[in-house]
Amino acid sequence: MSKAVKKKKMERSDLISNIIIFLLALFNLFPLYWLFTSSLKNSSDVVKMPPDWWPSTITFSNYADVFKSQPALRWAFNSLFVSGITTVLVIAVGAMAAYAFSKLNFKGKDTIFIIFIASLMIPKEIMIVPLFRITQQFGMVNSYSGMIWPNVATAFGVFLLKGFFDATPNALREASRIDGAGEWRTFLQIMLPIVKPGIGALFILNFVQVWNDYLWQSVVGQEKNMKTLMVGTATLMQDLNPNFAYKMAGATVAAIPMLLIFILFQRYFTQGMTAGAVKE
Repeated sequence: MSKAVKKKKMERSDLISNIIIFLLALFNLFPLYWLFTSSLKNSSDVVKMPPDWWPSTITFSNYADVFKSQPALRWAFNSLFVSGITTVLVIAVGAMAAYAFSKLNFKGKDTIFIIFIASLMIPKEIMIVPLFRITQQFGMVNSYSGMIWPNVATAFGVFLLKGFFDATPNALREASRIDGAGEWRTFLQIMLPIVKPGIGALFILNFVQVWNDYLWQSVVGQEKNMKTLMVGTATLMQDLNPNFAYKMAGATVAAIPMLLIFILFQRYFTQGMTAGAVKE
């Protein structure tokens, strides 16, 4: 078989693969399309059969009602504040712990790390009751502290970033120590910038996890003004008549920050997820 024929077959195979990937991408984007278009319809049109694939009458009154009749802006602020602060703290704590487990030598390091990893196998739902009792005793119910600190106490960031620190050569750390840099300066100025892709991946994963943490936020944030956007949107169907378009508008508002975060950090997320795919 000639090279020209092989090349032609490869091009045809690539074309077919790209078409399949494109169709699958459209299939996965369809729920977002349906969510957005439904938020522009009347409630009766959302459940209409056969459905209207595009709104026959476009209305933005659903969005206006969400912000007028409900404290949606406060809910959005709560979600952004809790998710942002929690993620920053998880990155800070996780990076320091991962660096220590990867580059420092201390007694019981391997045992402690195994305990950290073992904690990831315990579902959070099992700890909801005792965790809520502890939060209640500390007076952190209906407060940002009650939403933030329990989510900071996770070993996932340590587990993820340790792999990136393990991949950095020890020669860099030794060279910085020879130049007179202390441990903190070596960590902040030498090692931390190298693991930036891992930090970007951790930022997206943890931000999305906290943003969508409906169960814990609904338990701790019981007052209306302390609800997050996910919890507040879920209560729209309970507080009002079953206006499906109204709820679609609230869900669309809740989805927009997630899309923006992923677009902004997509490059770091892709690098972080593929960093360990190729060994030198």
